[in-house]
Amino acid sequence: MLTFINVFTVDPTNQERVVELLTQATEGSVTEAPGFISCSLHRSLDGTKVTMYAQWKSMEDYQAMREDPRPLPFFQEALTIAKFDPGSYEVVKTFNHA
Repeated sequence: MLTFINVFTVDPTNQERVVELLTQATEGSVTEAPGFISCSLHRSLDGTKVTMYAQWKSMEDYQAMREDPRPLPFFQEALTIAKFDPGSYEVVKTFNHA
């Protein structure tokens, strides 16, 4: 399993639009992609960031989703109003409340 933590830095006036675009992309096709596990969107309290935390079964599944043309217009628009800082991670340890 892989975790992607992608941070979009935005002007506070564009934060809600980036949330909308990422929501549309995810609900419209990403959740149906093979290998998709989960996704959470977070917005910073100061309005300057939107962070997407997503988990996928494999890098190959994630890359296949990236080649799907359906979410592309939403991602492209988001990149016109936000700086994108992607990150891919391997889960090392999970802590839960007992």
